[in-house]
Amino acid sequence: MNKQNKIVSPFLVSIFFLLGIIVFSGGKWERNKYDNFYDISVPTKISANQLKIDVLHYDLNIDLDADNSLLKGDVIISGVIIDSTLTSIDLNFYDNLGISSLTLNGKKAEYSNTDNMLQIKKGGTRDTFNIEVVYQGTPKHAGLAGFVFGEINKTNVVYNLSEPNYASSWFPCNDIPSDKAFLDMRITNDSSQVSASNGILEDIKINGTRKTYHWKTLYPIATYLIAVYSAHYVTFSDKYISQDRKDTLSILYYVFPRDLKNAKIDLEDQSEYLDFFAKTFGEYPFIKEKYGVAEFLWQYGAMEHQTLTGIGSNFVNGKKLFSDVFIHELSHHWWGDAVSPATWKDIWLNEGFATYSEALYAEHLGGSAALQATMISKYKDDFEGKLYNPVNSLFGPTVYDKGAWVLHMLRRETGDSLFFKILRTWFETYKYKNASTADFRKMCQVITNKDFTKFFAQWVYNGEGKIEVNYSTAIESAPGGYKLKLLIEQTQKEYNTYFFPLDFKFTSDNGDDTYKTFYIDFRTKEFEVVLKDLPRKIEADPNGWLLASIKKVEK
Repeated sequence: MNKQNKIVSPFLVSIFFLLGIIVFSGGKWERNKYDNFYDISVPTKISANQLKIDVLHYDLNIDLDADNSLLKGDVIISGVIIDSTLTSIDLNFYDNLGISSLTLNGKKAEYSNTDNMLQIKKGGTRDTFNIEVVYQGTPKHAGLAGFVFGEINKTNVVYNLSEPNYASSWFPCNDIPSDKAFLDMRITNDSSQVSASNGILEDIKINGTRKTYHWKTLYPIATYLIAVYSAHYVTFSDKYISQDRKDTLSILYYVFPRDLKNAKIDLEDQSEYLDFFAKTFGEYPFIKEKYGVAEFLWQYGAMEHQTLTGIGSNFVNGKKLFSDVFIHELSHHWWGDAVSPATWKDIWLNEGFATYSEALYAEHLGGSAALQATMISKYKDDFEGKLYNPVNSLFGPTVYDKGAWVLHMLRRETGDSLFFKILRTWFETYKYKNASTADFRKMCQVITNKDFTKFFAQWVYNGEGKIEVNYSTAIESAPGGYKLKLLIEQTQKEYNTYFFPLDFKFTSDNGDDTYKTFYIDFRTKEFEVVLKDLPRKIEADPNGWLLASIKKVEK
């Protein structure tokens, strides 16, 4: 990465940190049971019945006893049955939380709750359902954090990190990204605490020593993006004016008192980031709500909770060293929050897009040199596994950095005009919805009128690693100049034959540059080109468009 205040690559920050291996649990540091945070899969069981319902609304009431790490919950889940073959209404909910009451459409219902599957007998329910669950307990550590009762400077800090599907560790829900719903969130805590969540603040009610914040979403939200932050925060704000000048968006910041001065420095550019992404992708998708940033105690990165990004407190230092983290998480509000993945197999549509958004912002500030330097910072010699359906490596470098490289190479294949048209159309078409990798490929083909079957096969679905190429040259005099023979040989083992355009720059003794592009569609291919002047320097892929290791060899 190469931006003004950048010292850490997007992967090292947004992955190597975005979902880390040490988390807060019950106010104590606790090493995650996972030795390597790349090895995070989607362990929550998903039943066929979960795909036969559509949750429309969560009315979630959370009462926090932070001193005792106790959560009391009362949630009303409203939805519809979309498949008549439904045998039971299945939700996800961890069985360590004790259910004291469960009703279906106002009547006590029969249910079973084992591991993380809550199955409710539907009785005579045919079309719509309203399920109320009253429960309490201490949420168990789940995934990379789950729901956390922590402490800083002898004051309580409560937050959650539910990605990919650990929201069910603290409230019953249909914990799949494709079932987005509206949300009312009421958080009750000690009156000294400030509580923040998604959407807009409806009201604050005080009852003695207790205070309840009521937050509401005007846009649908996936369960993994639902947020609870409650701490002794101090707040400050900024504003962003929409592109059409009709809306003023509040930008709200929730920080620990000790970090207020530093946070005002580190976070002062959020409105500029918003303006750039709105111009590049389309207007900020939650313009009627807010954008916010809240500090939390997870020290390995950030989380793009919808309209309220969580930032690890160690990224707030007043030196703007981690601007890429803030840029990455904000861009997720287009890629992940508004356009959400159809399944977790499609996670690169979140993380690859957000990582490339950092590169785009670098280019915005520093031009093509900054873009190229940023992509070099994302380069690895050993990207492991396939981009689509990364199985046990949802948060590994392949998803983030290789995902960004795929978009970078797609841009080279389409040209800037069509590439940015693809992004804007993708956003506008699937905003507030879910979309798959197959949907994205179709979008690319429709807009460019070009077949991307091979491109997606080699870079997304089937190919692993990167291109590895050796090339050799032979030059001889020819009428009108010099004839250059160019032999291209692919040597990678992970994938037999890549199809790609390969640019060369030939620099003559007088300093003139000649550019030629060769399309590679065989593992070994030879070309001839006539040059006016004898090239003293030959560069392959001079502008850094390919995820490739290219070496010149002597024949």
